Amino acid sequence: MKRTTKWVAGGTLAIAAIGGGTGIAIASGAGDNDVPLEGPALDKAVAAALAATGGGEVLETEVGDDGSAYGIEIRLEDGSQVEVNLDSSFAVINQEADHDSPNESGSEAD
Repeated sequence: MKRTTKWVAGGTLAIAAIGGGTGIAIASGAGDNDVPLEGPALDKAVAAALAATGGGEVLETEVGDDGSAYGIEIRLEDGSQVEVNLDSSFAVINQEADHDSPNESGSEAD
């Protein structure tokens, strides 16, 4: 095999390996922050968020949402939705109106 052919074959193989890895990362949701809370963290985050809003129905929970440790989307009694962002100690960082429909940008709460 000629030297040029070896370089072309090697380069093609490298590009295929990189492209395949990228496809796997995209398919698996790598870098995607829509991971639902579970276990004790879920209970603590939901309690903190509901205390901040004065109640409501939890629609979604997320780990690492919008620069916070946890994000909880809640439907209030008046039908409006808010997202409560918490730090890693479950303290409320901020609370803002959320215009996404459930599961549009997060994971359904259990």
